[in-house]
Amino acid sequence: MRQCRGWSWVLPVLLVLGAVGQKLPTRDEGLFQMQIRDKSLFHDSSVIPDGAEISGYLFRDTPKRYYFVVEEDNTPLSVTVTPCDAPLEWKLVLQELPEEASGEASGEPEPLDQQKQQVTVNEGTELFTYKGNDVESYVATSTPSGLYQLEILSTEKDSNFKVYATTTPESDQPYPELPYDPRVDVTALGRTTVTLAWKPTPTGFLMGQPVQYCVVINKEHNFKSMCAAEAKISADDAFMLAPKPGRDFSPFDFAHFGFPSNGYGKDRGLTSNKISRAYTVKPKQSDIQKVCIGNKNIFTVADLKPDTQYYFDVFAVNSATNTSTAYVGTFARTKEEARQKTVELKDGKVTDVFIKRKGSKFLRFAPVSSHQRVTLFVHACLDTVQVQVRRDGKLLLSQNVEGVRQFQLRGKPKAKYLIRLRGSRKGASTLKVLATTKPSSKQPFPSLPEDTRIKAFDKLRTCSSVTVAWLGTQDRNKYCIYRKEVAENYGEEQRRREQNQCAGPETRRKSEKVICKYFHSPNLQKAVTTETITGLEPGKTYLLDVYVVAHSSHSVKYQSKLVKTRKYC
Repeated sequence: MRQCRGWSWVLPVLLVLGAVGQKLPTRDEGLFQMQIRDKSLFHDSSVIPDGAEISGYLFRDTPKRYYFVVEEDNTPLSVTVTPCDAPLEWKLVLQELPEEASGEASGEPEPLDQQKQQVTVNEGTELFTYKGNDVESYVATSTPSGLYQLEILSTEKDSNFKVYATTTPESDQPYPELPYDPRVDVTALGRTTVTLAWKPTPTGFLMGQPVQYCVVINKEHNFKSMCAAEAKISADDAFMLAPKPGRDFSPFDFAHFGFPSNGYGKDRGLTSNKISRAYTVKPKQSDIQKVCIGNKNIFTVADLKPDTQYYFDVFAVNSATNTSTAYVGTFARTKEEARQKTVELKDGKVTDVFIKRKGSKFLRFAPVSSHQRVTLFVHACLDTVQVQVRRDGKLLLSQNVEGVRQFQLRGKPKAKYLIRLRGSRKGASTLKVLATTKPSSKQPFPSLPEDTRIKAFDKLRTCSSVTVAWLGTQDRNKYCIYRKEVAENYGEEQRRREQNQCAGPETRRKSEKVICKYFHSPNLQKAVTTETITGLEPGKTYLLDVYVVAHSSHSVKYQSKLVKTRKYC
């Protein structure tokens, strides 16, 4: 009799469940759909609904028990448990339903605490046990009626899990079916890309169910379920840094946590209005990515790091129920970054260097004899270039160079110099580089003023001539000026594209040459020269260039200048 009384707290739950629509082995589909949409019916409940996946949470070393009722004999049964972020131990036990209720029942419901005290231990019949982190199922084509108890335990850590139970497994098929070959294949491999392919699930095109594929990429391991990947993603999302122990919060801190700020500062005696930077949110770039791609079964993962191993998982997801099935994942290591060829510099010889857009080039200079210093000349012909120099691995300089720059580096016996040139993001870069240990009064590149612009005098402009001026230096250099007629719509953008300071007078037509002359001044304040260019046509636009030529014939071009003659005089 006591055993019958022990069921008194379970039977009301079962009767309520039967009253809201669980009549096995068949069910009212319309009522069932209404029930699974109403999450409140199953919130924090010990009863597993028939045909709906539920989510649960376990505290470490604290088992949870769920119940499922089969009312008629010879009923098929399927129970699936999905571990999310930790291995689980679970077992399924059959406990027969009592034939009659307690004779001592008064008709009044007993208090819940009293009901729990009356429960007696009933071992029942153990049907299935499992321990691990795989998605595992108990499937039986015919089961007896009774109360089925599912006990789940996590011994490693607090963990999420999912449970699905049904008495109509043939018609339900909640999880997308895998093809006969469930592997994910790597079909192409690059330095930053990996192309994946897999066979489509039969669930989509045979059964007409809405199925999409989600791809998960990470650097640690493969995942056996979608919820395991999602649990990892959630763990990587840092909300904010924890405050230091013993420190009072300011009103801003309370608002940052999502609480109303009114009154908190006043109650705690805070008068400072300063916002502490120690509590600002620091978004974390997660190492795991999840991308859902629709019903395509080929996908290229981009923006990966070279020479890095990645793990790839594909999940077929039923869009209607949000249930998923994992393919057999794979892994691959991206190819190594192409090794840069190092260019050897010869002492005292100019080397031409070309760098692709956003690219880099490495130059090596190894003097054959002992030396006290190294002179390095860098001529950036187009946009600004970053220059880094290391001597035997030690960084000596790191600067952006525009135009011609000269660097003096302290020497060291048997030292080797590695020069890294990093190009511009705007476009390709062209440079001239020279390294030498030989002291010489004659520089390979001409000296330049800080301002390399050409100035045109508007008041001196006529229908057939223009007058221009440019700055010089204290060194006696040769200057050559060239002109070229251009279209009226020739703009500054086109001029910048054609501004290659390393292209010398040898690239120009003889007909474009105006004059060459020598010029210098001991006083930099007076180091300026003018030139009047004649023989021009009225109302025409001309591009003017000034080249300064060194003793070694290496030249540097000043910034080009657009001028226009007067149309009427």
